[in-house]
Parts: sequence; structure tokens; C-alpha cells
Amino acid sequence: MNIDAQGPDNSEPLTSGARRYDLLQVIPLVAIVVLTAMITVLLWVLDRNEGERIRTTLISDALWVEQTLRFQLSIDEDAVARLALDHGHHQISLQQLKDRARIHLQNNPEVLRIAVFDAGGNAVFSVPESVEAMSSAPQPATGARPQTATARPIYGPLYEAGGDLRADISMAIDDGGGRISATVSIKSLIARQIPWWITEKYAVQLVDLDNKVLTEKARVEPAGADLTHKISFDPPLAGAWLAISPYRISGNFSNNLLISAILGLALFAVFSLIVLYGNTRKRRSAEMRLRSEMAFRRAMEESLTVGLRARDHDGTILYVNNAFCQMTGFTSEELTGHRPPMPYWREDRINETLARHDALKRGGLRIQSFETCFRRKDGQELEVQVFEAPLIDANGQHRGWMGSIIDISDQKKAAELARVQAENLQRTGRLVTLGEMASSLAHELNQPLAAVASYAAGSLNLLRAPDTTKEAVIPAIEKLSLQTARAGQIIRRIQDFVRKRDPNFEDICLASVIDDTASFLQADARNHNAVITIVAQKGLSPVRADRILMEQVMINLMRNGMEAMAGLSTRRIKLEVELSESGANQVIEIRDRGPGIAPTVAGRLFEPFVTSKADGMGMGLNICRTIIELHHGRLTHRPNPGGGTIFSILLPVPVEQEVAAQ
Repeated sequence: MNIDAQGPDNSEPLTSGARRYDLLQVIPLVAIVVLTAMITVLLWVLDRNEGERIRTTLISDALWVEQTLRFQLSIDEDAVARLALDHGHHQISLQQLKDRARIHLQNNPEVLRIAVFDAGGNAVFSVPESVEAMSSAPQPATGARPQTATARPIYGPLYEAGGDLRADISMAIDDGGGRISATVSIKSLIARQIPWWITEKYAVQLVDLDNKVLTEKARVEPAGADLTHKISFDPPLAGAWLAISPYRISGNFSNNLLISAILGLALFAVFSLIVLYGNTRKRRSAEMRLRSEMAFRRAMEESLTVGLRARDHDGTILYVNNAFCQMTGFTSEELTGHRPPMPYWREDRINETLARHDALKRGGLRIQSFETCFRRKDGQELEVQVFEAPLIDANGQHRGWMGSIIDISDQKKAAELARVQAENLQRTGRLVTLGEMASSLAHELNQPLAAVASYAAGSLNLLRAPDTTKEAVIPAIEKLSLQTARAGQIIRRIQDFVRKRDPNFEDICLASVIDDTASFLQADARNHNAVITIVAQKGLSPVRADRILMEQVMINLMRNGMEAMAGLSTRRIKLEVELSESGANQVIEIRDRGPGIAPTVAGRLFEPFVTSKADGMGMGLNICRTIIELHHGRLTHRPNPGGGTIFSILLPVPVEQEVAAQ
């Protein structure tokens, strides 16, 4: 709690040290970044060299495959050419031609058959013999004349037959008597002439101009087209390309593993340094913020007028601010570490304060408030209000209690002054009410006094008569005594009404208060040509209230109702007063049939100096509301559905009485 902030003189060394610290952290980071970059470049160079080596090997192997296939096709071409020349010069018989053709087919399985066609395109013979071979002559290459002798055999277009890709090699016989044709299976040619060690590394495909695979020899799907090497196979096969693709890029596994491990460790080191650097910056930033916040909080706490006091579970003071020290007159050194009882406790309240601390522990982790009295170091006493809140440390542990202490001595004095002024205002209001009712009260007193004078004169006359008996005088004396008691009751009621007194809360029956008030206002009601009707619910429980204050409220509200209806009708007007119970409250409603309250005044009717009367002071309703709120009730108003206004008083029924009634 008591952490001093860094002063201005310490800021520059702290900044310089932080810069040096940052530089020491950046140097290894830069070194590792450079090392990582060098390893990355080395790996890229090695990968590039490996790629160039693979590409060179691919081109070399592709050329080898091409030469192998072309060599085999050249063997088939030579066989067709020799057969065509020998047959054209009649050097061999037809049977010998068949035998030589059969031998060639046996030694070269990619050649499916060899056939001889006459000048009309009809098959003379075929090896082996088949209906397909005997049906039609082979188609020569585009632009070639079928009956013209050439130096070398020519290739027909590629075609599919029986799920096989084929091409015909044909050559005209010199005497113009026909042609010799050899049907070659390209699929068989590629399958037989490409060795296994080629197919272990490459996928060999024969594709057309649109990269459509015509035939292939592959172990698995090729790795991709980025390393595919294509060689035109036209001629001899029109529109055909030889495409060779590696299955995978092979390399030195050990070197790659070592380089990958080094690169991974370097990256991990860089990442670790970056994380460490970031955490260090955050920690230093948090420390700086903590220093700033502590300095700010310290300055804020010292500027407060609210006293702050922290104590542990044993009651030992951990921290006090300057306001608390000024409030009690003790220094921070005198209070910090002090155990109960505290020097600012009143001796007569030590046990009470210790009991309150025990109750605070049992109350749980919640904010609690109470009022007490402290004794300053100079012996003066001050009233304080204490708010105790749980003191939680950084680990979430409940270490004790933090108290906020507010000096409410002036507030108490102001409240007492306000209470006295309110009482004076209420008494003044009663005097004003009494003054307004003076003529009515005078008339009310005149009646019993006139009766007293009349009965006294009659009694004297009877006593002066010589034949008057005692029994004749006694009724007059009794009536005289009754009227005297009535006058005395009126005078006592007026004295109680205007007497300055403290509120006296007791159990009273609201129905009797209403009846007494109506009786008190009878003369005033006659002057206003009004009649007061009372409807009271039977069996209601008494409420805690001051009878005189409640009579003051009822007099004000009932007189206001009669004055609001004055002059509206020549017939007698009626003021309705009803007492009922609603839940935990007893409700008194005073209903008049006057003009009602203007909307401009309705919202501020209970404010001081606000009135709807032409000659009103605007204090009566404000005093009434103050009295009702003193009784923990509510005073409201609303329009009367039949015209006029309804004032409602809600007073709570004491809990024990409410339970007893249930």
C-alpha cells in the first residue's frame, strides 16, 4: 500500500538503463536472425542444385527412352522395307515372305501383324491371318500416295482398336503391285522397350497436342507437371509427344534432416527470444504503469477528505492515509502496526467496537456500514460513518478490511438543525392553521360559554326564588358543568395543537384521529356549508404515529378539500374521508368535488411555496408530506373520477401487529 513513486531525478537513469537492456536483447536476436537467413539461403541453394541435378537426369533419361523407342521402331521400319524390296524384286517367294514376316513378329511382339495388299487394296495374305486384317488396306500417312514407291516406309495415323493404341507402317512395292503394312501396338512397344529402372523413377506417357494421355507406363500417378519433360515424337507418330515425369523429388535425406533441424532450432531460438523480449517489455511496461498508478493513487489518496484505514483480521492497522491522520490527530507512524484497542477509540465504546469487529467477520465478504464516535488526540470527539469493505490481495486472499471513514459531525449538526427547523415550521404551520380557524374556534367556544352564562343566570334565579328546591337547581348546575368541560376540552386541544413538542410515536387508532379532526372542524365545515362523511373499516390494527402531527395533516387536507369546493354550489357540499387497509398499509383517502389541480401545478404540488390557492403560502402540503415521510409513509394525489381531487395517505402497519392480525 505504501509504495513511493519514482521522482523526476530518477527518470533519466532508468531510461538509459532500459535502452542498454534493450540493446543487449537485440544483439542475440539479430545474430540468430542472420544465422537463420544464412541457413535459409544455403538450403535454397542446395535445393536449387538438387533440382537442377534432377532436371538434368530427367532430360538424359528422357532422351534415352526416346532413342530406345525410335531404335525399335527403326527395326520395324527396316523389316518392312526389306520385305517390300525383296518381294518387289522377286528375290523371295510368297511363302518365304510369310516365313520372314512370322519370324519378325516372334522377335518383335509389338508388331501385331504384317499384311500384303495388291494394287486394289485387297489383302493378299496376313501374318497372322485374321478377318480384320483381310478386310481393308491400311491408311497411309496424310499426303502420301498409296501406289507410289518410297525410299522408307511411312506411318499412318494413330488409332485405337480393341482397347489398344496402334499405328501402321507401310511401304509400296517397287513394281507398283501393292503395299506391305505392319501394324504396331504402341502400348506394347512402350511396355516392352522401357526397362523397369525407368518406370521405378518416371511415369512415361504418350500424349497428344492437348496433353491427353494416349498410352502410358507408370507405377503410380506422376508427382506433377512442373518437372515433366516432353519430346516430340512426330515423326514418326503424327501429333504425338513423349512425356516423362518423375514420381518424387528425391534428395539426401540426412542432409535435409540436418538442415531442417538446424533451421528449426534457429527459428525456435528466434521465437523464444521474441517471446522473451515481448514479455520483458510487458513486464517493464507493467512496472512503469504500476509506479505511475501507485504515484497517482498515492496523490489521489492524500487529496481525499475521506479517511482510509486498512487492517488485518487481528485488527492491526496496515495503512492509513493523510485524511485519516488529520481526522484523528495521530500520525501514520503512530497508527501503522498498532493493535486494538486503538488510541482514537472512546473508552466507553471499546467493547462495543470489538463486538462490531467480530460481527463484521461473521457477516461474510460484503460491504458493511455503521456510525460511531472517535476521540481525537486532543480529546475532542467527532461523529463518523464507517464503510468496511473486504481487503483482497493480488492472490485473491482475504487479508482484512479496508475502511472508508467520513466525518459526519457537521452533517449531524445540520440534521439536528434541520430537525429543529422542521419542528418550528410544523408548529408555525399549526399556528397558521389555527389563525385561519380563529373565527370558527371563537364561534365554537362561544357556544359552551353562552350556555354556561345562561345556565349560571338560570341557576341564580332559581336560588333567589324562596320556594326553589335543591332538586330543581341540580340539572342546571350539571348542564353548566358539562358546557364548562366542553369549553375546557376545546382549549386543551388548541393548546396541544400549538404547543412546541418532540414527536411522540405511540400506537394510535387512525379512525379516532379522523373522528377527532372532523369534530374539531365542525365549525369550519358549517362556515363552508360542508358536511364531512367518514367511512372507516372495522377491526383495523393501531399504527405507530404521533397523534398531534397526524391531526395536523388531516386538518390541512380536509380544510383544503372544503375550501376547494367552496362557492361551487348553494347546496351543502360533501367531503368524503375513507379509512381502509391495503396489504401492509393503512390508507386514508380524502375526496373532494372541487375543480381539481391544474396540470402545470400537479407535478410540483408538494414543493415549498407552490400552491393552487390565490392567497395560499404553499407550505401546508409540503409540511404534510414531511410529516407523513417522518412516519415512513407516502402522501400522493390523483384526480377524482367524478371531478375533484383525491389525497391518499399510506401508513405502514408494524410488522408484529401485522403478524398478529394474520
